[in-house]
Amino acid sequence: MVFVNYGGGRYWFFQHAPWNGLMVADFVMPWFVFIIGTSVVLAFSSFRRKGATSLQLLRKLTWRSAVLILIGFCFINYSLRDGLLSWSWARVPGVLQRLGFTYLILGLIQIVFPERNVPQEEHHWWRPLQDVVLYWPQWVFIILLEAVWLCVTFLLPVPGCPTGYVGAGGIGDGGLYQNCTGGAAGYIDRWLLGDNIYRYPTCKELYRTTQPFDPEGVLGTINSVVMGFAGMQGIVAAVLSKCTRDQGFIPVNKNLWSLSYVTCMGSSSFLLLALMYILIDIKGWWAGQPFIFPGMNSIFVYVGHSLLGAYFPFSWEMKFTGDHWEALFQSLWGTSLWLCIAYQLYRKSFFLKI
Repeated sequence: MVFVNYGGGRYWFFQHAPWNGLMVADFVMPWFVFIIGTSVVLAFSSFRRKGATSLQLLRKLTWRSAVLILIGFCFINYSLRDGLLSWSWARVPGVLQRLGFTYLILGLIQIVFPERNVPQEEHHWWRPLQDVVLYWPQWVFIILLEAVWLCVTFLLPVPGCPTGYVGAGGIGDGGLYQNCTGGAAGYIDRWLLGDNIYRYPTCKELYRTTQPFDPEGVLGTINSVVMGFAGMQGIVAAVLSKCTRDQGFIPVNKNLWSLSYVTCMGSSSFLLLALMYILIDIKGWWAGQPFIFPGMNSIFVYVGHSLLGAYFPFSWEMKFTGDHWEALFQSLWGTSLWLCIAYQLYRKSFFLKI
């Protein structure tokens, strides 16, 4: 994440896809959302074993979510010229805001529909599917939530745009829908939040769009919750996208957090989790270093690298702008510095928690 945000050596494959498609940078946030989902179950199960009531869990959940959203809102709207906040250019959605809201919804699901314990000696015909059968109320809620996303995305009439449009607008699609960037998702954000959304989407340069579009907008947060809940099976992503960039029923699109994108990221998250479980827990071949150090202070590293990334020693004015080597060195240098900082904090047992 830090490496990508620091430019990724200016290599195209370390950037976000301009609209449809998938690049390395597009894996980072959904994998983090996936881990939030697993952490919610582990944390809440631990709290319940210690005797915590649902009301206590709700208070802790609300506090953590509110702090996460507030941190995100304040630090992305910081400006050296205007100070901490100026509503004329403030952006309401953001990465931490989406993570906070996702955490809130996942926690509420866990509180309202807690896990059920089945004795290990009992054998049922549905045992291979117990992760679905025992949690069917949660699955029903998630399916209904996804139905809302599908209906709004493909059935909501958007003024001046074809119903169900999910393109980039601008000069895309022959320039027929210049002001339709993001379709229903963009329309809802502009209607609810006005100008207080992201002004420089990844599609702006390639498609020459004129409308602002926020990749952490309102509608996409629904699929962030779905991603945090479990993802889905990889075959669903293949069917929806037809294994192509633009020709599928629902193209893989990180900006929209489309259903095909969520299912693709969900399957990759399951595979990565299984691989880590084998390497770390079963075989004991690896203990997670060096990623465990920034992982234990993820909020500190994320906020710190975002606020200080434009300052020395994390970056500097490059002299060889036509080559990749200096940009790559700068990206690796800034990332390494944050790894060192995280390691020192780990050694001193300093962990920034919410």
